Amino acid sequence: MRTTLRDIARLHAEGRRFTMVTAYDYTSARLAERAGIPLILVGDSLGMVVQGHDSTLPVTVDDIVYHARSVVRGCETPLVVGDLPFLTYATTTEAIDAARRVMAEGGCGSVKLEGGRAVAGTVRTLVDAGVPVMGHLGFTPQSQHAIGLRVQGRDAGAARALVLDALALQEAGAWAIVLELVPAPLAREVTALLDIPTIGIGAGPHTSGEVQVWHDVLGLFDAHVPRHTRRFATLGDDAVEALRALASEVEAGTFPGPENSARMDEDALAAELAGLGLPVDGESGGGNTAGKNGDRQGNAGTGGAGVGGDGAGRAEVEA
Repeated sequence: MRTTLRDIARLHAEGRRFTMVTAYDYTSARLAERAGIPLILVGDSLGMVVQGHDSTLPVTVDDIVYHARSVVRGCETPLVVGDLPFLTYATTTEAIDAARRVMAEGGCGSVKLEGGRAVAGTVRTLVDAGVPVMGHLGFTPQSQHAIGLRVQGRDAGAARALVLDALALQEAGAWAIVLELVPAPLAREVTALLDIPTIGIGAGPHTSGEVQVWHDVLGLFDAHVPRHTRRFATLGDDAVEALRALASEVEAGTFPGPENSARMDEDALAAELAGLGLPVDGESGGGNTAGKNGDRQGNAGTGGAGVGGDGAGRAEVEA
């Protein structure tokens, strides 16, 4: 059963912090669920970490819907939240259409949008239409060309504006607010003022929960580690080493071996091919590769194996 807004509200009321991670595909969602993560964000960050853009701006509703479908298929318990991309909620009509697609077609249980008092009316319209809305304040990536890639709310006036924005979102019916790249003391005060949860990223330890980008946490990029995150693994390095090992064994002729190969009645095969008048068992002079592969296939008569199923739809193949 999926995590609900009521479940998150209960965690918040009990003072228990919770985690949200981004995920963009079926396999990532399965892993997040196995780890017990209650919230998954199909974020427009996919524009950078999946599509290779230098910002989130090129991401479309079609992109979010596509990735959300994969994520929803991959998990049964996390609440899946989908971002509304850049300029898809500039008017309430556009916002309703984008939210409908992200939820009805993508399968998300909530949407997230950026902005404060300027979008409060849109938030209220969506909430009144039955759409759960998560807000997003502080550094808002869709506005990076206007506000710059930097911490927000450092001076008193900016801090005051962020507090007013947070209160406006709560009043409009948002059920939670992401606080990105804001000073820890400001995030602490906003969290204390609100009745709804705050979810930090680069906002210090005093928020109600924390959201992090999948690729940052798992070390899947070889670039620098942003200050607001931590590599809890170095899977990028592990993946490179695994691929190097694969290439080495393929080149050496040690993979695939008998245990990776299917067997058959070789006498019947030889008889059938002989009837075609074709050279077999390397007699064609086609090179060492054919001969070596023939030897390994011959050994497979005692050790053939299929592909093991992993519970994710890759059924075992009988040798």
